[in-house]
Amino acid sequence: MKFLYKFGFIGAGNMGFAIMKGLLKNYSPEQITFYEKDARRAEDVAACTGTVMAENGLSCASSSQYVILAVKPQQLGKAVPEIREGISGEQILISIAPGISIAELKEWFGQDCRVVRAMPNTPALVGEGMTGVCYNDALFSEEEQETIRNFFISFGKMVVVEEKLIDAVVCVSGSSPAYVYLFMEALADSGVRYGLPRNIAYEMAAQAVLGSARMLLETGEHPGRLKDQVCSPAGTTIEAVAALEEHGFRSSVLKACDACYQKCKNLKEK
Repeated sequence: MKFLYKFGFIGAGNMGFAIMKGLLKNYSPEQITFYEKDARRAEDVAACTGTVMAENGLSCASSSQYVILAVKPQQLGKAVPEIREGISGEQILISIAPGISIAELKEWFGQDCRVVRAMPNTPALVGEGMTGVCYNDALFSEEEQETIRNFFISFGKMVVVEEKLIDAVVCVSGSSPAYVYLFMEALADSGVRYGLPRNIAYEMAAQAVLGSARMLLETGEHPGRLKDQVCSPAGTTIEAVAALEEHGFRSSVLKACDACYQKCKNLKEK
């Protein structure tokens, strides 16, 4: 079957828009369509990307080879009935909704459709996303698997994980940009407290996080070893690290991820 569009987005919120922008590096706007219920948002996305605004969810889904379910999990139950009739076994569903399993999606669609489940994050907007992806590769041709890979690396990096680990991906990369922004804001506040202009403090905090992340990725060193390299005996850094440990820095992060993980389990019920 010949599809009018390569990719069709059901929903064009922050995450859908970020992914769309990444795809435009490798695909023309004419290959991408989307449906967004918020008319003003839809017009803004169409104007910004040049992609095709669909009249409704059904027309978007039925005309696209790869259908991206880019709505919140709480909204997915309402979106599926609107597009169900437009989905066939020739198409591929890509869901970025946390908390909704592949088996549940197949049940909702009422057929043994082919599903890719993924958890991206918002740095996709600047091409630095991190996405955990799971799917049964036996159901996809080599060409389709290559397209799936190209889809996700168009806006950052991807790793394939077992589906049982996808909620852990939400904790570590899906939601974690918020934790990192909170950390950077606190760092900048400390700089302002001691006299730095706020814009300079934000720039310094952001570059420190960016540089630290690149060192970890490029050297392959254990983060504890990299931390040790900054901590001179009886120096300023080890004093700060001791204070972080005293006030439960690590345990706070772990508790935050516990809360995130448990929320994933309950999302579809809310």
